[in-house]
Amino acid sequence: MAWPHERRPFGPSRPTARDIDALNRMFADAFTDRYRRDGLGGVRVPKLNPAIWRYALEDAEDGAMIWRDESGALCGFNIAHLSGREGWMGPLAVRTDRQGEGLGKEMLGAAIDWLKRRGAATIGLETMPRTIDNIGFYSSLGFVPRPLTVTLTRDLSRGPRPSPEWLAASAPGAEVRLAECRALTARLAPGVDFTRELCLTATLGLGDTALVRDRDGALAGFALYHAAPLADGRMADEVRVLKLVATGVDTLGRLVDAVEAAALAGHLRRLSFRAQSAFEAGYLCLVRLGYRASWTDLRMTLSGFGEAPVSPGAIVWSNWEI
Repeated sequence: MAWPHERRPFGPSRPTARDIDALNRMFADAFTDRYRRDGLGGVRVPKLNPAIWRYALEDAEDGAMIWRDESGALCGFNIAHLSGREGWMGPLAVRTDRQGEGLGKEMLGAAIDWLKRRGAATIGLETMPRTIDNIGFYSSLGFVPRPLTVTLTRDLSRGPRPSPEWLAASAPGAEVRLAECRALTARLAPGVDFTRELCLTATLGLGDTALVRDRDGALAGFALYHAAPLADGRMADEVRVLKLVATGVDTLGRLVDAVEAAALAGHLRRLSFRAQSAFEAGYLCLVRLGYRASWTDLRMTLSGFGEAPVSPGAIVWSNWEI
């Protein structure tokens, strides 16, 4: 018989770099247990690359929240992010032996309050579509299912490629290019701002941002990508596009060419896009280019805090996972 814990967990507090190892262990254990309960007992979720954790924590700032048990050990975490007025949560987990005590609801409530206080117009998260327990839990707190985020992947072959323009935060003119990215995003998706993610990706050496321009030299789109390995202790084997802003499908096609060139320049032969299926034309463009679905996540947003409207024809993909 499992006795109830005598004391409630205390928190939230802000994690530091010293907490990354504990976060990593609990992340791997909690998500492995989730797969087991979904009937996928052979799946073992690996720890994440500590550099990816650092990116997540620095991006979230004080939206990164942890809870500790009576002994001071980590027992839950929720990482809330704010890109302009686009707020989202991920990852979040409760230690397996402390589930069912209401901690998950407390963690969600704290992150929702934090995002609301900072003016978030969108509040969302992503979860596995097959996990009906999670969908039911989030729905009980006011979250509504939306279209999928589909990871579309392709193995690349060598061939003639364009020479892309990169944001390259350390290169001359980087501040001008960063301002162009900010202005383009604000025009196509008012209220959304990926500046912090663009800068952190470059300064932490996780990847870069590919840019494409119109004939008159005006910025038409950009794609933020990570090339650092996602799992701890593994070699880099793919490039992952996490944020993408494009004026239209033609611009998206040029961005695909640019990021494929960047991947091959880094001797990486696999490329994946985190594509929101709500952007039908963009999704089908990738499928026609030979990209195939390799994973799906269900996007959910809090009632009254849905995603901001985007200019007609534009494509704005924003990954809500690290």
